[in-house]
Amino acid sequence: MENRNTTLQEIIQNLKDAGCDRETAERFITLEGTGDTQEQLKLLSIHRKRLLDRIHSEEKRIDCLDYLVYQIQKNMAAK
Repeated sequence: MENRNTTLQEIIQNLKDAGCDRETAERFITLEGTGDTQEQLKLLSIHRKRLLDRIHSEEKRIDCLDYLVYQIQKNMAAK
């Protein structure tokens, strides 16, 4: 099971580093064995979307904090 000179161990490590859970990694490896590249890409795309959704959620939280800091500083300057 090699994919463009990438070993199975390297694929597994990359999936772990990307934050894929065990189920996703196992599904990806199964697809590797069947040569279903389209489904692999779909699986990676789904995981990527989940990661982006988390990032956007955290960005909203940061924006809320930034707004609160802005309001506090604005009130301090007015005093």
